[in-house]
Amino acid sequence: MTGLIQFVAKKLKVVDIPNSERKIHKKPIPLLGGLAIFFSFNLVVLFYALYTKDLIGGTIFLKNLFGIMIGTLFLAVGGFLDDKYNLRPRYQILFPILAVLVVIISGVGIDSITNPVGEGLWHLDKYVLNLFWYDGLLYKITLLADFFTFFWLLGMMYTTKLLDGLDGLVSGITLIGAVFMFFVALNKGDIVQYDVALIAILLIGVFLGFLVFNFNPASIFLGEGGSTMAGFLLGSISIISGSKVGVTLMLLSIPALDFLWTIIRRIMEGKSPFATADKKHLHHRLLDAGFTVKRAVLSLYAITVIFGLVAYYLQDLGWSVLGVTLAVFIVFMLILAYLYKRQREIAKPQ
Repeated sequence: MTGLIQFVAKKLKVVDIPNSERKIHKKPIPLLGGLAIFFSFNLVVLFYALYTKDLIGGTIFLKNLFGIMIGTLFLAVGGFLDDKYNLRPRYQILFPILAVLVVIISGVGIDSITNPVGEGLWHLDKYVLNLFWYDGLLYKITLLADFFTFFWLLGMMYTTKLLDGLDGLVSGITLIGAVFMFFVALNKGDIVQYDVALIAILLIGVFLGFLVFNFNPASIFLGEGGSTMAGFLLGSISIISGSKVGVTLMLLSIPALDFLWTIIRRIMEGKSPFATADKKHLHHRLLDAGFTVKRAVLSLYAITVIFGLVAYYLQDLGWSVLGVTLAVFIVFMLILAYLYKRQREIAKPQ
C-alpha cells in the first residue's frame, strides 16, 4: 500500500520540497503517507465489521469503530488538501475538529478520570443529552466527558503533528505505543481485552509496514494526514479500551510537554499557537546538540520505551498522577538543560 501511495504522490506532484532551513532532507520526498495509514487500517477494520457484530472480545462497539473510521477519513481528506495546497493553520484545524466530533457522536468518551490528588475516580458522565437511537444503540452528548474527550484527542493529534520533524519519529513512537497498548490490554485490569489487543496488533502492523519506508533516509513522509492520524488513533483506542489513557499519556509525555511548551512559547512571542512550524522543538534541539537524525530518533524511541515501562508497572503501584507528572516534568527540564549546554559548547569558537 505504501509503495502505491508513493507512486500516486509522485504522479500528483504532492512532494515535500526542501525549500527552507527547517527542512533537513536534501531532495523532494513524497507526502500522503496518511493515505497509506488510512487504507491499511480501515480495510482490515471494515473486513471485521462486515462479518461480525463485534470483535473477538465483545467490549468494543462497532459504532465506536465506525466513528474512528469516519474520523480518519476527515483527516485523510484534510491531509491530502494540506499536502497538496499548503492550507493555512486556521483551515488545517477544521479537519481534526470534525474528526473528534464524529468520534464523540459515535459514543467514544472519557467517562471518568483518576483523582490526581488521591484515590478514587472523578466521574464525568453526569450531564447527558440524549440525541437519538439507532440499531438499538443510544447516541448522546455527555457534556463533561465530551469536553475532556475533545481536548484529549485534539491534544494527541497536535502532539504527534508537531513531533513529525524527523524521519521515522512519529511512526516509530506510534508503533511503540501500540505495542504497550497490546500488552496492557492482555495483562492489566479485571477483563482481558482481546479486541483492544487485536486493534493494537493492527496498528503495529500498519505502522511497522510504513516505518520501513519512513525511517531515515525516508522515501515517503506521513504528511499532515498521517501525523495527525497517528495521535488520533492512539488517543481514540486508549479511550475505548477503558483505562489506557494514562498509559498513552505517559508514553507521549515528553512530546506532550514539548507541545505545551511550544504553545506557551509562541503565545509569549506574540504568535499564534498554531503558527507555521519552526526549528525550536525538542527533536530539533537534539540535532543542534550534535545528534544525527538516526541517533536523535533512536534516543526518543528509547525515552518512549522507558516511559512505557514506567506506565505499565505504575498501574500496580498506585502512584498519584501529580507525582508522576512532576517526575516527567523534571526529566523534560533536565533534557532541555543538557541540550542547551551542548548547543553553547558547539557554538563556542574553537
